[in-house]
This record gives sequence, C-alpha cells and structure tokens, in this order.
Amino acid sequence: MSQFTLSAEVRHDLGKGASRRLRRENKQVAAIIYGGDKAPQPITLEKSAFYKAIEDEAFFSSVINIDLGGKPEQVIIRDIQRHPYKALVTHADFMRVDATHEITMNVPLHINGEEACKGVKEDGGVLHVLANDVEISCLPGKLPEYLEVDVASLGLGETLHLSDLPLPEGVSLVALNHGEEHDFGVVSVTRADTGTESDEDEEEGGDGAAAEDGDKAE
Repeated sequence: MSQFTLSAEVRHDLGKGASRRLRRENKQVAAIIYGGDKAPQPITLEKSAFYKAIEDEAFFSSVINIDLGGKPEQVIIRDIQRHPYKALVTHADFMRVDATHEITMNVPLHINGEEACKGVKEDGGVLHVLANDVEISCLPGKLPEYLEVDVASLGLGETLHLSDLPLPEGVSLVALNHGEEHDFGVVSVTRADTGTESDEDEEEGGDGAAAEDGDKAE
C-alpha cells in the first residue's frame, strides 16, 4: 500500500471570499476533514504537494496521513471539486477513518494479459472492458490500491464477472453483498464485427430497389 502524507493548516478564514483569496494567491488548496466523533475541520493544503499527490492513481484508493499542525489524521479522499474551465482544484473533502471500522471505496481494475488473451490471439475476438473500477468494503488497513484482472485465458464468447475476481483477504465486493443478481460482467471477449451482414443487407436492398425500378419502368 502506498503511503501518502500531506501537511495541513487549520483554516480559520472561511466563506467564498476567503476561498477566492486562496485561489488568487495560488499557494494553498481549501479542504475539509469530516467524519468520526469529531467536528468537521476546515484546512488548507500546500498546493504543489497536493497536486503531485493527485497525479498518482493510488492516492484515490489509499489511506492518507494528514499532519495537521503536529496532530495526525488518517483519512481517505471523498471528493475533489475542480474549476469549471481552469486546471485548478477549488476544494477537497477528506473523511476520517477508524482502523476498527470498515470503509467502502471504489478501487481501479488493472487488466493483465491482454496481449496473450486466448479469445483475441487465437480466435480474432475483441476484448471489451466493461468496468474500470469496483466498489469494495474492508478495514482501512486492508485497503488495496487496485484489483488485478487476468484475461490471458479468457476465450471467445466468455465473460469475467465480479465473482471471478480474486480478492485480498478481508476485502468484499459491495455489489455481491446485495445478491447474485448484481454479479455483473467486468471483461468480455466477443467476435469482431466484420460488417459482413450489413454489407449483404445493403446489397440485397440495392438489388430489390433496382428490381422495383425495373418493374415501374415496364
């Protein structure tokens, strides 16, 4: 599991005007920490360190350590608000985590074995990724950065479902907790669309149209 640590300061100056000043100064990002048995705490984060952290995919599926004036907070990122047309983060939401309580998070899927995929390599099929991430439930200490999906042995016409995903110990899939009917597909291999049928239809349609024109001419 990746380790992310951010330094933060308590934000006393609140409101839209204060947020605009932060954006103009362009050195800090407004954020808030909430959850647990503590009151929500507005904070500011050092901009360059935060922007560097969010470039890493793992940041969004990791427990993050925030050093708030020497007081540690363990959190996960819940939301990032961005400027509508500028490359700026306007606000970030963090939720406190408790090592003894499960959390739900969306974690990315990493597809492995695409080049060796049986249905593509041997049968000329097309690989379709049906989901880029999945929602899991686990204790904070068990949180995986991502889940691996091996498609090397996936044949033509076959689909890997949620229930086929290998899960680390202590991790469950939220959808499957609601029943087997939620066991949706994650990756599938289908026949390549050659366009043969549509071409034949067009040819048949063309012949039919020509025949009708001939009949009318007679």
